[in-house]
Amino acid sequence: MSSNNSGRNRTLVPEAKQGLSRLKTEVASEVGLSDYENQDKGNLSSRQNGSVGGYMVKHMIESYEQGLK
Repeated sequence: MSSNNSGRNRTLVPEAKQGLSRLKTEVASEVGLSDYENQDKGNLSSRQNGSVGGYMVKHMIESYEQGLK
């Protein structure tokens, strides 16, 4: 049985790509990963890469909640 991953890792809002990239760089520096943009992500631990993604989600949720107020 083959899996269909055609919908994964697809940019749903192309205009947001630059903003997400900037957020990723900011978050990476917050967690102590300087020059994250140019780093080989394969040389980082799962914990390091996961921290960046986790903090990105946290920032996005906080931003959304502020917009609700």
